[in-house]
Amino acid sequence: MTNTFITLLESKDALLADGATGTNLFNMGLQSGDAPELWNVDEPKKIEALYQGSVDAGSDLFLTNTFGGTAARLKLHDAQRRVRELNMAGAELGRNVADRAERKIAVAGSVGPTGEIMEPVGELSHALAVEMFHEQAEALKEGGVDVLWLETISAPEEFRAAAEAFKLADMPWCGTMSFDTAGRTMMGVTSADMAKLVEDFDPAPLAYGANCGTGASDILRTVLGFAAQGTTRPIISKGNAGIPKYVDGHIHYDGTPELMGEYAAMARDCGAKIIGGCCGTMPEHLRAMREALDTRSRGDAPTLDQIVSVLGPFSSDSDGTGDDASAGGERRRGRGRRRA
Repeated sequence: MTNTFITLLESKDALLADGATGTNLFNMGLQSGDAPELWNVDEPKKIEALYQGSVDAGSDLFLTNTFGGTAARLKLHDAQRRVRELNMAGAELGRNVADRAERKIAVAGSVGPTGEIMEPVGELSHALAVEMFHEQAEALKEGGVDVLWLETISAPEEFRAAAEAFKLADMPWCGTMSFDTAGRTMMGVTSADMAKLVEDFDPAPLAYGANCGTGASDILRTVLGFAAQGTTRPIISKGNAGIPKYVDGHIHYDGTPELMGEYAAMARDCGAKIIGGCCGTMPEHLRAMREALDTRSRGDAPTLDQIVSVLGPFSSDSDGTGDDASAGGERRRGRGRRRA
């Protein structure tokens, strides 16, 4: 394991993360319903091209193509016995791309949700969840990632299981949740809840925040919610490139590179240290985000009205906390046309 991620985190004002994995792979020919992780072995050149696209666009770090790399997710494709093989391959391809770069690039081992509901609501036990996350973490570590990156989590129970697994693997980690249900995660977690949750772990994540969810406006409201808790831990913001729309038989995200550049600068002003994109975010979006972070001076945290005026309306009236003043500024209803 290298310390590249920690070095970058300590030496840079803000880090640019990568963009979408699935969107880019679909453009390369991945079919709906296929497991992207299988391409780590079957289409390694395409996976290296995915990683290289982020590096060429100016990213300081990228996530491996291992989001669905637990045994629970791979079982859907009869690949549950290939956890070590597929995660190691995804990590090694990333390590190769990063090591060839002319500047320091961190490789983050992506770990997504199991896709199962944990006890007591569902049937997945804590012990089994830890076992599956640990298996994936060890494979990513063996493949050479700098840091483990838990993402798109909804339930605190699953977040805790992953944190325990990462401790067993003796790896530094980051973690994000998806606040896609009126400012909360699907399981009801608020930004304030998460800010408190991450401090319960030993070791705590190096950084935490939000990814995916809805559009750029909503994720910035969540980032403001994190910052309002007085956290000193670096905050992550990886928002979608606009809102998905069904156009000519395909899902299209309406966020332009210009909008994502505005988003990146505003995310930094809201308090985010690590800024990237999620669904729909392509290399052209990342280039605009890189330019915005490099050329614009840091400003004051925007009000909610200012976020709406630049990035478009919120998808819900509330950020989920029940305190309309907690994120600063007067709350603007999510009506009207998105500016893209």
